[in-house]
Amino acid sequence: MAMASVYSKFKRNVLFLLPVILLWALVILFLSHQYSKEKEHKINELDVQLQLLNRFLITELSEGVPIDKAVKGYSLYSDDIRITLISLDGKVIYDNQEDISDMENHINRAEIASALADGEGRAIGRVSKTNQVRYFYSATLADDYIVRSALPYTVSLKSMLKTDMSTWWMVIILTVIIMVVIFMILHTLNQGDKHYIRYLEQEQEKIRIKRQLTNNINHELKTPVASMQVCLETLINTKLTEEQQTKMIDRCYQSCQRLRNLLRDVSLITRIEEGGHKIDKEKVNLNEIINDLKEELAVYPSDKRFELVTHFDEDVTIMGNSSLIVSIFRNLTENAIAYSEGSVITISLLENNDKECVISFEDNGIGVEEKHIEHLFERFYRVDKGRSRQTGGTGLGLAIVKHSVLFHNGNVTVKNKPEGGLKFIFSLSKV
Repeated sequence: MAMASVYSKFKRNVLFLLPVILLWALVILFLSHQYSKEKEHKINELDVQLQLLNRFLITELSEGVPIDKAVKGYSLYSDDIRITLISLDGKVIYDNQEDISDMENHINRAEIASALADGEGRAIGRVSKTNQVRYFYSATLADDYIVRSALPYTVSLKSMLKTDMSTWWMVIILTVIIMVVIFMILHTLNQGDKHYIRYLEQEQEKIRIKRQLTNNINHELKTPVASMQVCLETLINTKLTEEQQTKMIDRCYQSCQRLRNLLRDVSLITRIEEGGHKIDKEKVNLNEIINDLKEELAVYPSDKRFELVTHFDEDVTIMGNSSLIVSIFRNLTENAIAYSEGSVITISLLENNDKECVISFEDNGIGVEEKHIEHLFERFYRVDKGRSRQTGGTGLGLAIVKHSVLFHNGNVTVKNKPEGGLKFIFSLSKV
């Protein structure tokens, strides 16, 4: 009996300790990951600002502004900022702080090699062979030279790149609270309520998805926010010509538009996911929506104007939400205009019965590589990241299409056409 009692007590302790050990192991892994991620985020944020300074300098030089005058304007960003111009073969052709006559070839510098390969590059904490100062380097490729900006590793820069420990303490405190809650739940439910455990797993999955979405949004906000900050700081601290001021204001406006579109799209996806049962349905005529789309395309600028061909021989009316159905056609259209490089959009009614209708939406563009096809409906997935941002896309358009189709109890697929272009096929329930 004594042995049985000891075994029973040991079993109870193990059943409690296992979740505690697992929880702390996950916390340690999370904190380690968060530390690396936050540090990388701050490094990326600083790199984005220096890259923007580099590009502004490249613009100034391309407009004929003398280099000393152009560089002097950016000293407002930091008195210690060092600007270097390097030829494509690695020869230093300008430096605002050091004598270039004794400088060795820079072709093997990490940031220079990355800039030559990818257009941008950076190096963190390397000691300069010229003045023995440790710098944060950020390099940008121009047409026939490379602009490199560098900030010395001062106390203020180290402090800025240092991770915030308050998050660590908050996570640890929350972990202790969660641990106590888990113990109370296990004790109250006698460690056996499967329905409640399933509920917890579902809630954890929701939290994971929300956290992932939040992290993606944070990443997408970084570039326009940094761009606006640099533009506004330049407007405030630098005497610019009227033309330069207009360019800065236009860049701020474009960044604001991108932020507004991002918030709009995130709000729409959240509305579908969390409040789908509250979204009203009514009779919606698809022919009218497609005709409205054709009229909209007719007034697009000439460089974005597509011919819309329709094969809708029947009148199609479904029970659905008008704004969501409009978002399906509009997002597919905007995606074709922005990325397909085609000139014709074709919308066809493939099937129409009492239960559902099946529609194809295709363009005559270049399509995408097969490796991207399965990811096209993922949030913030971009086939060409740089080009997507230049066109003002939020990375949520096709995700909205998928969610809107699913809301209407349908399904959506995409494939490359043999003759070129993408073909989307989606169904919409009529009831």
